[in-house]
Amino acid sequence: MRNYTRYIQPNKKRQSAAAIKYDAQINSAPVIKAKGKGSIAEKIIQIAKENNIPEDPELVELLIQLDIEQEIPPELYKVVAEILAFVYRLDKQVLR
Repeated sequence: MRNYTRYIQPNKKRQSAAAIKYDAQINSAPVIKAKGKGSIAEKIIQIAKENNIPEDPELVELLIQLDIEQEIPPELYKVVAEILAFVYRLDKQVLR
């Protein structure tokens, strides 16, 4: 299972990004593992690009408002589930 998923928000001032992790055996929902702007966002984005993680500019605006280790709120379950499903499908294709 991938540990980081990033969402990029194009921003003329500074880029923002957030990373989430979901482990169903530990948490009931995905958890914010990293977030930031500037150089922190660049590192999150670099890791995500290396792993072909999709971006969602609108979602990042919501995720960066959450605290590190905070579970995402139920209102975001559907959109995050769609992104995680995409990532899991990619993982299965790579493993074949």
